[in-house]
Amino acid sequence: MWKARTAAPGVRQGGRMPRIAVPPSLGGSFRVADALAAGMGEGRLRGSDLERLTHGTRTLVRGATPMLDGWERRRLELQKRVVGYLPAMPPDAFFVGPTAAALHGLPLPPTPAQPLHVGVPYPRSAPRRRGVVGVQVLPRMFRTTRVDGVPLTDVATTWAMLGGHLGLNDLVAVADAIIRVPRHPGVARPSTKGPLGTREELEAALVAGRRRGAAILRAALERARDGASSRPESWLRLVLVDGGLPEPALDYDVLDDHGRWLGCSELAYPDRRVAVEYESDGHLTRKQLERDIDKYTAYSAAGWRTIRLTGSHVFVVPREAVRRVRVALESSSV
Repeated sequence: MWKARTAAPGVRQGGRMPRIAVPPSLGGSFRVADALAAGMGEGRLRGSDLERLTHGTRTLVRGATPMLDGWERRRLELQKRVVGYLPAMPPDAFFVGPTAAALHGLPLPPTPAQPLHVGVPYPRSAPRRRGVVGVQVLPRMFRTTRVDGVPLTDVATTWAMLGGHLGLNDLVAVADAIIRVPRHPGVARPSTKGPLGTREELEAALVAGRRRGAAILRAALERARDGASSRPESWLRLVLVDGGLPEPALDYDVLDDHGRWLGCSELAYPDRRVAVEYESDGHLTRKQLERDIDKYTAYSAAGWRTIRLTGSHVFVVPREAVRRVRVALESSSV
């Protein structure tokens, strides 16, 4: 009977040498120096299954990434760069600023890929390498935590260190995300989750020392509110108020005259029965479209008027968003 011949280790099969496996002790990302010490040759370190995400390190290439929206793709790309840098990261260093904010899942404006922001306790020397911005931070001005094993500043310190990176509205949006208390709309049972941080913790981080952008951070903290669940919702509230309109209620449960729950609106003027809805791309699915049709039909039957706005109204032509809401408020018969 014919039997397949198995080549001995190190013998070519089909004209190709089998690829030497990366020693498990190195993990998914490792320093080149450690790989060489473990017996990997320089040629193996140039293999197509290894990426050079930062100088002096290699990271194993993962499988193909599925189709993702822009925000999710940027988040995964950042995580990959962070993992690639970890082997070269000083033992007492931690991620700060926009990098820490992204790792915490805080809402940031869409931007091209930025360098990794890495902090060290003063007077340690800040890291200097391509693609990394190192900063020294006084020990009294930061607190650290870990997210999936990655060292970074806690949410309050992270927000307080964004004063030199973000404008007022985005600093408000980050603060909103931190102090927001999750809840179940229209449901009596309380949420099992608390906020990421408190207003008091943000205040304490702000006054821990001389912060870059302290004045704008102070203004942002004064305008932060619980109830906004996304960056566009925070921006929309600020756009309406800065346009001269009353401050709307946030995350508002709409009821009919019999107390029956009809839905939850991101922003609302209950005394005028006007709901303001921000329509993200998630509202384009057929299932969500059907829910919206039923919801707004019920709103209308209960005497509510709904103003539906998109990202263009919030970020491109905010005056139009203000105009539409003002007309609805002025024409309300309540």
